Amino acid sequence: MNIHRALPVGDGWEEVRAELTRGFETARAAAQAEESFVFVVHHDDLLGKRGAGSAMVATGLLSAARTAALEGVRKGWTANVLAYDDESDPEIVSGWAERLAVDSFGVTGEIIRLGSRHLGKALP
Repeated sequence: MNIHRALPVGDGWEEVRAELTRGFETARAAAQAEESFVFVVHHDDLLGKRGAGSAMVATGLLSAARTAALEGVRKGWTANVLAYDDESDPEIVSGWAERLAVDSFGVTGEIIRLGSRHLGKALP
């Protein structure tokens, strides 16, 4: 199953690059096998609330998934981002990630958000 769970990183470029490289390697292997993949990130990292390094990773992975989705849609595989918050049950996060990696029912290039912290917010 092609799931990359982004790890928290500091603000140093070496940590950021290493984490982005891990995500890229997951995506590349999946694309070469013509299989779907999912990036799992913390919701707050997409908004820059947990440091610049983790924000660079989360938004970089989001951009990569959206770009990969353009290629995948022609070949029958998908690329998505699953965002969770501190209140999300880890088992539910894993279940959603696995489900999206197996069959996203055609959803591709999207953020699927778990938890309720983003509800009612004006998000960038």
